Amino acid sequence: MNNIPPRVFISYSHDSAAHKDWVLQIATRLASNGVDVILDRWDLTLGSDLPKFMETGLSGAHRVIAICTESYVKKANQGKGGVGYEKMILTGQLMADIASDRIIPLVRNNPTSPPIPTFLLSRVYIDFSCDKEFEQKYEELIRDIHGEQIKPRPAIGVNPFKVVSPVVIPVTSFSAARYVSPANTGTVKFDCSNNDGRFVVGAGDKLFETAWSGPSAGSIIAYSDPPSILTIALADGVKNIEDIEDARNYDISSRTRRPKVGEIVVWQNTAGYFLATKIESTKSRSHGAEQDELSFSYVIAPAKSYCFK
Repeated sequence: MNNIPPRVFISYSHDSAAHKDWVLQIATRLASNGVDVILDRWDLTLGSDLPKFMETGLSGAHRVIAICTESYVKKANQGKGGVGYEKMILTGQLMADIASDRIIPLVRNNPTSPPIPTFLLSRVYIDFSCDKEFEQKYEELIRDIHGEQIKPRPAIGVNPFKVVSPVVIPVTSFSAARYVSPANTGTVKFDCSNNDGRFVVGAGDKLFETAWSGPSAGSIIAYSDPPSILTIALADGVKNIEDIEDARNYDISSRTRRPKVGEIVVWQNTAGYFLATKIESTKSRSHGAEQDELSFSYVIAPAKSYCFK
C-alpha cells in the first residue's frame, strides 16, 4: 500500500488580499486532508530563488491546481509575470505527455468566457465560483486528488436477473477542517452547535482555538478551555478592535465570558499572542432560528503586540 501523500502545487495570481486568504484557506484544508501542498506562502522565504521554486515545485508535484481567476487567465494567455512563467513550464510538460491529467483548472472569481487559459482549454475544470457549493466542490476535488471516484463504475453482473449488491460509497467527513481560518484577520460565520463549538483562527504560534456555546438572540458564551488558550477577557467599553491600546488591561480572572453583539473578546494564547474577536451576530434555534449561528470578525495582533492599532 502506498502511504506517500499526493504532492500538489498550487498555481495562482496574487489578485487581492482576500483572494490570497481564500487560497491559503483551501491549501490548509487540503493539507489537513492528507495532501502535501506546495504553496509560495509556506515554501518561499526572503532571498529565495523564485524561478527555481516554480521549476522544482511544478516538476516534483503529482498534481497542479491552477486557480483560474480573471487576472490569472489574462496573465497566462499573455505570458506575463510568475503565472506566465509557470504556464511556460506546464505547457512543456503537457507537450511531453498530452494525455496527462496532472493539471486541475479551478475556476474562481472569473466571469469571462472561456474561464480557463488557452493552453488548458481541452482540460476538464472544476468551478468554485459559488460559495454555497463549496463543500460539494471541495469533496469532488479532494476525492480526485486521492484517486477516489465520486461515482464509481458499477460492477458488471453475470446475469441481469440476479440481484446485484449495491456499491457502498464510504462516508467521508471533513467536518473539523471546515472550522479553520488560517489568516491573521477575517470574518467567520459558522454553526456553533457543531465541532464542539470550536473555531480555529490563525496558524503556527498565532493559532487560537476559540470555543463558544449557548448562543441567544443577542449574546454567546466564550470559553478559555482549549489547550491553546491561556486567558480570555471582555474589552469593556471598546467598540472597535483597532481601539484596543493595551490588551493586558482587561480582567482575565474568569474562564468564561458572555459578550453581546457588538462587544469584543480578547484572547491570549500559550505562545503569547493576542487575538480580538468582535461579535457581529448570533442566532439561536431556541429563539426560532434554523441553526445556532455565530458570526465574528477578528484580528491577531502582530509580533506578540498587545496593541491593535
